[in-house]
Amino acid sequence: MRDCQRSCRVIAGVFRSSARACFAERLRILLSARSSEFVSRNIYLMCNMTYEEFCGDNATERMESVVKALEEVLTAALPQGCITVGVYEAAKSLNIDPDNVVLCLLATDEEDVQDVALQIHFTLIQAFCCENDINILRVNNMRWLAEILDGVKPVGGEPVDLHCVLVTKPQSSACKDPALSKLNRFCRDSRCLDQWVPVINLPER
Repeated sequence: MRDCQRSCRVIAGVFRSSARACFAERLRILLSARSSEFVSRNIYLMCNMTYEEFCGDNATERMESVVKALEEVLTAALPQGCITVGVYEAAKSLNIDPDNVVLCLLATDEEDVQDVALQIHFTLIQAFCCENDINILRVNNMRWLAEILDGVKPVGGEPVDLHCVLVTKPQSSACKDPALSKLNRFCRDSRCLDQWVPVINLPER
């Protein structure tokens, strides 16, 4: 638990916004819990409903188009150098120039649900993105992301951390990208359903 608290302080220190104080208090309460299982379960339940669960079977076709749009956005952004990967790298980028970020992805696999430190980092990043009007998505297939972002080079020989992926504005106008526009509409519609961090179930490739 000490390691979790220390990690939380590190990532929180990157952000300089009013959201930090609000969520710091929530995290202090969570971290005072006796068991890490209790902590991870409560954080996991903060945002674990999918668009399909809100809208039913009629959303399946639209969800497939959203997944395709996400793949197009990532594929186009990668060769332009508009991808930032890694929880710490993303936090630093968000703090330096949040207006340049057009999309934030938080990715997990099943085993990551029990990673308390990671879920706390996600909570802080989500708070920052919501305060700064940055569209944010949660996805649940790390292998899918790894294949799409295969061209990302590791920093300092370390394994590539794909738990957090930022897409920044390309040199050309981002508003002309129909795939990004589709993702923006999806995020907007999800917020209308009171789902501020929509979850996308990515298919196997």
